[in-house]
Amino acid sequence: MCKTKMAVDASTPRKPRTPKSGIPSSSRPTLPAPAASSSSDPSTSYPSSAPYSASSGFKLTSDTSISSGNSLASFRGSLPENPHIYDFSEIRSATNNFLAKRYSSSSSTPSWRCALRGRDVIVFQRKFRRKLQTNQLRDRLSVICRSHHVSIIKLVGACISGEHIYLVYDFVNGANLSDCLRNTKNVNFTVLSSWISRMQVATDLAEGLDYIHNKTGLTLSLVHNHIKSSAIIVTEPSFNARISHFGASQLCGEIDEESENAKEMEEIPEEPSTSPSSTKSKDVRRSRSSNKKFEGVKGYMAPEYKSTGVATQKSDVYAFGVVILELLSGDEPLKFKYDKKTGEFVSNSVIDKARAVLAGDPAGGGGVEGRLRRWIDRRLRDSFPVEVAEEVTRVALECVHVDPDKRPNMGRVAGKISRLYLKSKIWSDNVKTPTDILSASFAPR
Repeated sequence: MCKTKMAVDASTPRKPRTPKSGIPSSSRPTLPAPAASSSSDPSTSYPSSAPYSASSGFKLTSDTSISSGNSLASFRGSLPENPHIYDFSEIRSATNNFLAKRYSSSSSTPSWRCALRGRDVIVFQRKFRRKLQTNQLRDRLSVICRSHHVSIIKLVGACISGEHIYLVYDFVNGANLSDCLRNTKNVNFTVLSSWISRMQVATDLAEGLDYIHNKTGLTLSLVHNHIKSSAIIVTEPSFNARISHFGASQLCGEIDEESENAKEMEEIPEEPSTSPSSTKSKDVRRSRSSNKKFEGVKGYMAPEYKSTGVATQKSDVYAFGVVILELLSGDEPLKFKYDKKTGEFVSNSVIDKARAVLAGDPAGGGGVEGRLRRWIDRRLRDSFPVEVAEEVTRVALECVHVDPDKRPNMGRVAGKISRLYLKSKIWSDNVKTPTDILSASFAPR
């Protein structure tokens, strides 16, 4: 009786193949070979006595030489790609000796989209804030490249040349959140024209930052330090958000430098006020702290970060709150208006506006709901769940609290945002769009 194709394949030995993911064949859990049926039915089945391994997801036979624990450890260790250490000649060749058109002319960080080793990437040029040892930089690069999340743009590798480090990230096709909210060519247009699309961005951002802070499983405490609307890429068609510049602070020496400066300031002993050199000692401490240089964007910097220059996870939470308020209102985080009476420019932040909306202005009237409807981006056409919008605003205001100790943890924030997203989804599914209304278009055909 002729064998079926499946039976022939099962009985014919095959040469081992190297998987595309780079996982060595010795580390992969092996599947038991299905027994060929003697009847004409080509169906195969696994032995019912084979135990199920939660680590690998396969049924393993009793003669499997690799234990589930060792298999899981080797599987995890082989999943992420090793970080690429590029030669400077590769970076120069890919960017046409840095004469190629920059990817974003508005950003202060030079960047080029190019192809490196057959991969579509974007290269960012950053200055070292503090030179790291070779082994320290290699360990950090390996740790950061092993971090994976759907809401984070993956760091592929790096290149070092003089005072600069070139960080290579996967290229993600999309637009940054700042351009999505504020179209310079048409101020009345935005791709984020629905409430659910903005809640999708808020949810992805919260989950990505929660992963960076709490769920990498690494001993290294990670701080992003570059959370802003221009560093968040929105992709179509589902309007998912992805965080860029992940790991730049650790690799450029920003976090450690500020921590060491703060520690150095604390170790300076204070002299008694009766000493004639006490004033001089205080002046030295002040000048040392004021001469510290750190990067930051106005409107996103937490109060303690402005005064100390030390970036922490709490300062990331503050910047996240600003982005959420920016996402709700569509406004810039900080604006300056000219006051004709005083003849000076007066700053007006999105935080102050949101606080006024919830605190209440007796002169405005209409209650919280009325003020909220006037403050939320008008391009949403007043189509959003008011209760959910109020809760999201309150969560964002908790994140921008002046006292960093009173700001919530990103794990708690991500849980709240996810719950509010589900409420928004239910609201969106229940909204019925009329289909029996006839419309006429006078546009050219």
